[in-house]
Amino acid sequence: MSPGIQLAGPLRTAVNALIVAVNRLDKSVSPSDTLSKLHARKFTLKDSIYILHILSALFWLTLMQVPPFPYKLAIPVLYALALLIPFTSQFFIPATPVFSWVLMFYSNQFLPADHRPAVHVVLLPTLESVLYGANISDILTRYTHPILDIIAWLPYGVIHYTFPLVLAALIWLFRPPALRVFAQAFGYQNCIGVFVQIVLPCAAPWYEIIYGLTPAAYGTPGSAGGLGRIDNLFGGEGYARTFASSPLVFGAFPSLHAAWATLEALFISALWPEYAKWAWGYAAVLYWSTMYLSHHYLIDVVGGACLATCVGMIWSRGGMGVLGSEWAQEEFASDWTVSDEEETPIAYRSPNPANVQAKGKGRGHRHTASIVSLIRADERAGEEGWSPIAGAGFVFPPERR
Repeated sequence: MSPGIQLAGPLRTAVNALIVAVNRLDKSVSPSDTLSKLHARKFTLKDSIYILHILSALFWLTLMQVPPFPYKLAIPVLYALALLIPFTSQFFIPATPVFSWVLMFYSNQFLPADHRPAVHVVLLPTLESVLYGANISDILTRYTHPILDIIAWLPYGVIHYTFPLVLAALIWLFRPPALRVFAQAFGYQNCIGVFVQIVLPCAAPWYEIIYGLTPAAYGTPGSAGGLGRIDNLFGGEGYARTFASSPLVFGAFPSLHAAWATLEALFISALWPEYAKWAWGYAAVLYWSTMYLSHHYLIDVVGGACLATCVGMIWSRGGMGVLGSEWAQEEFASDWTVSDEEETPIAYRSPNPANVQAKGKGRGHRHTASIVSLIRADERAGEEGWSPIAGAGFVFPPERR
């Protein structure tokens, strides 16, 4: 960067973090490097999860009709090439659960209808009335207004699809060891959710509004529900066409919209506690919007939030998660600190000023905090300028008074 260019504080921090993030990437494009790592790797029982991914991919690729054979073979071929090249494998290996979810979500539409379970139309509204005393989602849809439509549309129809990418980018820049954990939790959460939606297909509130409680058939096109009002407001048909061609029409329970928002809020609360209230505020608005736009019942929202919470608990208890591979972990966790000669970005500085004075005196502070423990604080506690907990004045163990 030119000495004459002065950047503002936040922008300078972001630029410094980007430079560090780019520098820690493995820029090799030689497959022999990947094969050497693979040959030197000591496989454990945890790595058997990759066998499940391979079997799942074979099943869904076999069912896939669009693109047809042999064109669909390009999918595993390109994915294998991405795994062989070190530069791309550092992204594709941690994202394997996400790709498994995408493949499952898309290919489930090719399952023969006579091999599918019956669609539940009455189950969700009945459970909601029994558990909560009323059909809450129906009550929330009785009064609509263009302003409320916009408020519901932004989190449900816009932010929902972009927030995971933005959060992953921020984790990559400022909390890189946690990126692999987030990718795993996000991917496996969605795999579980879609699997439940396939084996327990349930109609959404929009189906009850349009067709009543009549039995549903798998050929029924999806509906944009309340998002149709957004199409009318802007004079388009984007949401109507998108939901009409959805690969999974009867996937009301659990709500993955609610699951995404909950998991994102959990990670933000752990990694950036000062922004937790905003993350949970976003999640609360999204919970409401799923029902206001007639896409989910309250029980769907509760189910999605519980799914995300369970996944978060499993990953917080399981260290680096099911795929506890040091080889894959190194793709993100190795060489992510800057040298003493470089200026350390504020994002990597310790919140405890005492640690700055104690530089070079052996192992440093040890902090643990919920999901932040996933980045193995005990193994990284000795690294200068790193702490899993933000906030000034935090000292562990506590000082005697």
